Amino acid sequence: MIVVAILGGLLIVGSVAGARHPVIPPLEQRVFRVVNGLPNWLYWILWPPMQFGNLVAGTAAGLALAAWYRDWPMAGGVMAAAALKLVVERFIRVRTADLLAVRQRPGTSEPGAILRGADVPATGPSFPSGHVILVAAVACVVLSRIPDYVVWVPFTFTALVAIGRVYVGAHNPLDVTAGLCGGLLLGGVLGQWVV
Repeated sequence: MIVVAILGGLLIVGSVAGARHPVIPPLEQRVFRVVNGLPNWLYWILWPPMQFGNLVAGTAAGLALAAWYRDWPMAGGVMAAAALKLVVERFIRVRTADLLAVRQRPGTSEPGAILRGADVPATGPSFPSGHVILVAAVACVVLSRIPDYVVWVPFTFTALVAIGRVYVGAHNPLDVTAGLCGGLLLGGVLGQWVV
């Protein structure tokens, strides 16, 4: 798990470097348009797993999994991930405050963005994605404690949350990449602790 934390730490540096532009880079805009422009019917497929990035739902899911396996260290790791997600998100936002004028929600920063869902904010800072930080951190925590034949499940949900956040118009691609890296860093450290 420490390798995951180191990888997350290195990749977050790359995400921040990629986000340091006076405008959203053209390649990132194209990726956003491709994902955000996917058919509307996908909303009903992506919305349920996207809730695992929600602080309450993601934490509850992690705790339910810990209860299923009767694994108290996993439960402690999930609770720590939920609490520290807020710290990691705040830390990244403070360290990248100069980016926040540019790294706005796609409703502001992406011309023609499609916002799906009543709870998708159209304005405000969007770097990094807190949903992706949480789901990636919880995925790392539970990964080392679940049977090998289901280890793909936590990271499938992480990928669905990341794609879903761009699809609904809540984040730009580098916002979710930075969230993933922050979550891997946090989850890798916590995963090492709960082993």
